[in-house]
Amino acid sequence: MASGGRIVFQKTPIHHIMDTLRISTQLKVRQCSQCQGNTDSYCNTCKRDLCLQCKEKHVIDLDTIYHHVVIYREKFNYIPRQEICVKHPDRFYKKYCQSCELPICCRCLEHQKHQILDIRTAYQTKRQQHRQIINNIRNETLYSSLVLLAEIQTDIKKCPPQICHRQSLMSTKAQRLKYLIDTAVCDAKRRCRALLIDVKQQQKRKMNRHLTHIQNYEDIYEQSANKAVQFLLFIKTSRVPQIKDTPNIPQHLLLSLTEGFNLEDVSQLLRGNPEIETSTGKRQVEIYSFVKLTSTPVLHTSVCVEGARNVLHISRVMLDRVWVSYQFNLILTDTTGDTIHRLTEVTPFFTGIHTVNSSCELIYIDSDCNINKLSADNKAVTTLVESTSQWMPQCVYCSPSTGDLMTGMSKINTKTAKVTRYNSSGQHILTIQHDNKRRTLYRLPFYITENKNGDMIVSDSNRVVVTERGGRHRFFYTGPPSEPLLQPRGICTDALSHIMVCDPNTHTVHMIDKDGHFLSLLLTQQHGINIPWSLNYDDKTHLLWVGSALNNMVSVYRYIQTRYSLTDNPEEDEEIIKT
Repeated sequence: MASGGRIVFQKTPIHHIMDTLRISTQLKVRQCSQCQGNTDSYCNTCKRDLCLQCKEKHVIDLDTIYHHVVIYREKFNYIPRQEICVKHPDRFYKKYCQSCELPICCRCLEHQKHQILDIRTAYQTKRQQHRQIINNIRNETLYSSLVLLAEIQTDIKKCPPQICHRQSLMSTKAQRLKYLIDTAVCDAKRRCRALLIDVKQQQKRKMNRHLTHIQNYEDIYEQSANKAVQFLLFIKTSRVPQIKDTPNIPQHLLLSLTEGFNLEDVSQLLRGNPEIETSTGKRQVEIYSFVKLTSTPVLHTSVCVEGARNVLHISRVMLDRVWVSYQFNLILTDTTGDTIHRLTEVTPFFTGIHTVNSSCELIYIDSDCNINKLSADNKAVTTLVESTSQWMPQCVYCSPSTGDLMTGMSKINTKTAKVTRYNSSGQHILTIQHDNKRRTLYRLPFYITENKNGDMIVSDSNRVVVTERGGRHRFFYTGPPSEPLLQPRGICTDALSHIMVCDPNTHTVHMIDKDGHFLSLLLTQQHGINIPWSLNYDDKTHLLWVGSALNNMVSVYRYIQTRYSLTDNPEEDEEIIKT
């Protein structure tokens, strides 16, 4: 404003300026898509923001176990390159020597004749190579370690009652001894108590160290989005953790008490510690600690297999690829139903004519009744077992635990059948045909599988036949008493050792336990299945794949879910994780 030839500026109160600055500098914190927590990670698969707690649940949930979860910064695919070369402090790392497995700058001339990659390309390649290891650490190893910690915590709590029981036994026997022996027994009690608790504490410390090691590996992997070079150097110099191994720790302790005391017993007590047996080995987590049955099966997804009229058998290769058979064809399809590869020279039996080994190689019965192996790249075919003039293979299964082949065979123009076991190279190991009373076990093997305890399970013409790995007959299953005569076809087992068998006659899938007791009709027409003919169980995602003889649809059901709580008390879970 002009006043008497002068320009006068209007003054603004200082608190107005501060309010303006405060409003302009407010930041919006992204919240988790599933709760009110702050975003820590991002799922590239389902496009969700996740806090730390939701991320931990996300990577062990069976429906999202294979999702690609990264820290939030990596969502933008930003990799900074401003990391200074150790040898040349005035230069930045921009290349990667694949021969030496070292990052280099433009002045690292000794690598000129080597194979050179861009630092970003090398980083992305190494990240992809280690992604499966990290997924296994996240959804299996970390979770199983927490379960082990919970079990050790429970064991520690059980120690005092066990000690009291053993003290009572020792006191009863000590009453027959004089004062000197009573004194020795009391001393033995004290040392025994200290030893039992100390061993359990050692277990806990070892497990915590193991858990910290693999947790650090995962943390460095995630934070490498900020320092690509540091990550490349880390994986070169650090040993990748053996995620399938757990520390060797004592599995149980047993105090040895004799029926009576003699002079040698007394002398032993006076000389030192009472005899304690410590069997050592890898402490294993029971699958029951991880998963539980749901109240009812839920349809997870459906796959329409293009070019097929029905689905007579299913063999899963990996997460998104599966082999299915119909009549004279074998089709490798993905989860969208598109055909990736097709085989036509196969046997036309309506049985389990193919399986997949641990190397993702297809093993199948061809049109000449030979058992062949197709390489993982679908190019090379190798004959494992050549057909004979009398016996015709009907079904084949590859054991995931041993790699052995189990083949159901029938004799031409007779009602005689057998199961033959071969090793992975096709060499004969065992033949099973009769029980211990020389009675015929099999009539016409349709499908064959193996349970967790090594039992061989065959769906025969009108019954399920189960034998031990060595061939001893265990039981027949012919269906529940109130149901019509069983017509078993596709068969499989799950992580809880349940046996599932298709019965197209009643449009149902039966569930029985490992000893042959009927549990339930797992799937019926109310669940949307018609003429179920083939089954396959995925032991990673715990999904059940069901194929039909009526159409080309494969229905995928969820009837097993992850146990999120390690104990029945959530507060106790929190304490276990903190300790």
